[in-house]
Amino acid sequence: MTPQKRLFLIDGMALAYRAHFAFIRNPLLTSDGRHVSAAYGFTKSVLKLIRDEKPEYLAVVFDAKEKTFRHEKYPEYKATREKMPFEMRPQIPWIREIMEAMNIPVFVKSGFEADDVIGTLAVQAQEKGLDTYMVSGDKDFMQLVNDHIFLYSPAVGNKDLVVYTCDEVKKKWDVGPERIVDLLSLMGDSSDNIPGIPGIGEKTAVKLIKKYGSFDLVLEKGQEESNARIRKGIEEHRESGLLSRELVTIKTDVPVELDLDTFQFTGFNEDALRKTLEKMEFYALINELQLGESHEDVEQNYRVLDTRKSLDDFIQKISGEKAFAFDTETDHIDANRANLVGVSLSYQAGQAVYIPLRFLNKENELFDTQDDVVYVLSQLKPLLENDNVLKVGHNIKYDLLVLKKYGVEGKGPLFDTMIAEYLLNPDMTSYKLDHLAQRYLNYKMQSIEELIGDKKSKQITMDKVSLEKAGFYAAEDADITWKLYKILEEKIHKEKLDKIFHDIEIPLVHVLTRMEDNGVYLDVEFLKNMEGEVRDELSKITEKIYDLAGERFNLNSPKQLGYILFEKLKYPVVKKTKTGYSTDVTVLETLKKEYPIAKHLLEYRTLSKLQSTYIETLPKQVNPRTGRVHTSFNQTVAATGRLSSTDPNFQNIPIRTPLGRRIRKAFIAQDKGWKILSADYSQVELRIMAHLSGDERLIQAFLEDADVHARTAALVFGVSEKEITEDMRRKAKVVNFGIMYGAGPFRMSNELDMSRQDAAALIKAYFDTYPGVEKYVENIKKEAAETGMVRTLLGRYRQVPDIRSENRNLRDAAERMAINMPVQGTAADLIKLAMIRVDADMQKKTLKSRMILQVHDELVFETAPDEEDVLCDLVKKDMESAMELDVPLKVDIGIGDSWFEAH
Repeated sequence: MTPQKRLFLIDGMALAYRAHFAFIRNPLLTSDGRHVSAAYGFTKSVLKLIRDEKPEYLAVVFDAKEKTFRHEKYPEYKATREKMPFEMRPQIPWIREIMEAMNIPVFVKSGFEADDVIGTLAVQAQEKGLDTYMVSGDKDFMQLVNDHIFLYSPAVGNKDLVVYTCDEVKKKWDVGPERIVDLLSLMGDSSDNIPGIPGIGEKTAVKLIKKYGSFDLVLEKGQEESNARIRKGIEEHRESGLLSRELVTIKTDVPVELDLDTFQFTGFNEDALRKTLEKMEFYALINELQLGESHEDVEQNYRVLDTRKSLDDFIQKISGEKAFAFDTETDHIDANRANLVGVSLSYQAGQAVYIPLRFLNKENELFDTQDDVVYVLSQLKPLLENDNVLKVGHNIKYDLLVLKKYGVEGKGPLFDTMIAEYLLNPDMTSYKLDHLAQRYLNYKMQSIEELIGDKKSKQITMDKVSLEKAGFYAAEDADITWKLYKILEEKIHKEKLDKIFHDIEIPLVHVLTRMEDNGVYLDVEFLKNMEGEVRDELSKITEKIYDLAGERFNLNSPKQLGYILFEKLKYPVVKKTKTGYSTDVTVLETLKKEYPIAKHLLEYRTLSKLQSTYIETLPKQVNPRTGRVHTSFNQTVAATGRLSSTDPNFQNIPIRTPLGRRIRKAFIAQDKGWKILSADYSQVELRIMAHLSGDERLIQAFLEDADVHARTAALVFGVSEKEITEDMRRKAKVVNFGIMYGAGPFRMSNELDMSRQDAAALIKAYFDTYPGVEKYVENIKKEAAETGMVRTLLGRYRQVPDIRSENRNLRDAAERMAINMPVQGTAADLIKLAMIRVDADMQKKTLKSRMILQVHDELVFETAPDEEDVLCDLVKKDMESAMELDVPLKVDIGIGDSWFEAH
């Protein structure tokens, strides 16, 4: 017997809400800040349905905007429902657009809800011999379930997909589909604000229906019930029950027609779907559906140059070009440990070459020479060191560092497609080349895993890949980078980011390449001795904790610690998580005021983190080739423009604790007689705030070189500067910096350990003192709400889409970000400009001294004995004149045998 064909009717609004809330903790945003969680989740669900069920007929039904007959009968209908979230509203038209591109009809019937349209279409489908599946999580649909109509409730969270048949409905509610209306009429429905009969809940309703047989009989005979509450409810609220029945009954006679030709699912309009998904930036879905251009559709004239003639001919050709893209293939992700495997180049879209140096089963040198690497680099060196030729790369700093090891300096102008994309979209989580290829070129690149394997433990290195495979992969990299350069160059100009890109980020690449190559020198012996001391101290603290706990336990287990603190010792529970008691730092900070064990636990955590992150780890990161530690400075991580560093992270070496500061004693100069020089901007963010806000009093404080925190304290507390106590100055300092980070009374009260009212009063006094700052804060919030973004003094921007959110937490966080970004971002731009100036002047004077670190507002150098005075003057002058503000920039300089002594 041929199975019946099936119609799937999707409850559009139910699925959209479900998708929106599935991403509520980590909402999906496009690069221009649009919320797209609902649209993405909706599309994913529909695609899964099509893949799993292969429906013959398919449609989506949405509620109409107008009020329905239910609102006329009962104005309070759905009155308790919250308005659709602000972020969701624009997504409903986008969902409809995606469905249209998928060739899935969308139905809306004015004056009726989606439930009624779905109900009507389901009944008509049954008459035409189809089985219907109503795709929704809404229990109301269960009243329609029969042998040919089913409720298809999709999987969500931990819940699996359920297809409700008559038996499944009975199992769920203990009554069949024919009694669901009766059940809902009695018990009501709080989600739709349907009253039902007060005093009758689900269990009672089921019991009454089973006892009397139907809703009508419950109304008729229920007045004989012995339970006074039930009897009274039925007697006094009969009309409420009858009204509820009208409201919960799904209409099946809506004036809509089931046209099978319209509903038949025949596949997507691939071109329209690709364009729509591109607009929404759903590149993963484009890949999943294989909607991108196939490799055959794209011109890819890729060649491997494996003879001297082919290489020489190419070098002659490319030497006349004013720009080219290049990429290095190596055997290690750390540029300072990597060996060159090959080089690819491109200067024309769809054309690229790969020059191999090492590959699987290589038997002889390729270029009629004793050493391919030496010959190839001798040919490429004039090209790469030409000051008049633009070099394009993706994360080009890596390639420059690799080449530097071989004596090739990547001189002249650069264009980095990774940095360009970062400036355009500073909040993205990935700037990988394949992501950009998908985004801008709608092209899926060959993945590195296809070459070297996807399991890290079994991965091979690029020199173990066959020449044919490596050739295509490497040439594709260069080709895609060249194509992206043409697109991103235009976008950078269009978004007015030329100054940030060409005057700051790109020149900085050369500076950071030198710094990473320099590395830092460590006194490894000092760290080993420190490791022993810290181990002894941790042991003592651990014993103190065990004594106070009355037993030994795993200090690193939140579960065991939670048991000790809150069950055994009965301390007040501060915060709970899904898995149990929270024992995070905020909890311990709260408890430490009264309970010594919390204080010791905080000490233990601080010490063990220092031990594992720095004291034990730093010596292991010394490069055996250079005897130094080479961090990687990242330009594309912090959305504010701040540099970060990894392997190791020098930005986070703590300075607030004595032990954290002591780690800096290990940072010394490698050469005998050399010193460490530290140059640190003084209160740079406050100075920038003074400039941005134009506040006269704040500007005056800096012009007079006053102690700005003492000056603030005097003005806020209404006393002379001589009368300021340490506590007053501390409070003023917290407020000075807190305001820049958008801190409100709640956060300020926590930091200053005062009531929220007192904190609010302190903030008011601060704004009364510095009205220009208050005006700046209000103006920047207003500007952000209007434009959806904020900019630094030099034009770097960051999107703040949540500033218009109806979710207060999201909106508050966005406002804090908007207040802080221009300040912190301008500080980031400032130190980068300073680094570029200092580096240029050091090169000009051919100093032996070297810049080795940038940490927040500080630059660190190793200085030669005969260059100390020259370097001090040069660094101070360049840093203090790097940007022109309404207040002077001030730099504190120190020199010592270690970073600790210099700072």
